[in-house]
Amino acid sequence: MREASSARRSPAQARSRERMERILSVATDLIARSGSDALKMSDVAAGAEISIGSLYQYFPDKAAIIRMLAERNVATSRQCIAEALEKVRDVEELKRAFASLVDQYYGMFLASPVMRDIIFGMQADKDLMTIELAESRASGALLTEVMTRVHAKLDASKVAASSFLIWQLGEHVMRLAVSVDRAEGDKLVEAYKRMMLREIAQPGG
Repeated sequence: MREASSARRSPAQARSRERMERILSVATDLIARSGSDALKMSDVAAGAEISIGSLYQYFPDKAAIIRMLAERNVATSRQCIAEALEKVRDVEELKRAFASLVDQYYGMFLASPVMRDIIFGMQADKDLMTIELAESRASGALLTEVMTRVHAKLDASKVAASSFLIWQLGEHVMRLAVSVDRAEGDKLVEAYKRMMLREIAQPGG
């Protein structure tokens, strides 16, 4: 009986997931066109072809939609970082992996108006800032792990703070880089990479 009950629920659960994805897709398109400040729940409901009441069953307000999009962005980012650092075995490999990750992240911001909107919103929204800080800590922990792997006798407790700072500074650099013209933004990202690569190559040096 329990299996039959579960089977009966599956179509409804699948429809719910599909509706959730449709809501987020519509919200993403609206933010890309007009920014999150102009996002209206009524527009999201209309675009997703659901009632406003149904929308509120999924998200109580537009801030909840933006938080969900932010959480998905950081989850994707962390997966990329983990995959890039997983097989690093020496300092040179680490430097190449880090530089490539920075370039990829910058490229994503340049290509995605939604990501730009969210990262700027993190400065003013306490919940979004909490997400950003948690992600910097998690990414910092990944960097600490690989740095202690490639640097003999490196104390993880001594590099944890700098690893956290490296990723959090990266968020601020991206905000700055996409706020100025492209040529200057490129130079700022390159300067950030040079400084961080020196720390990665010689921690505390």
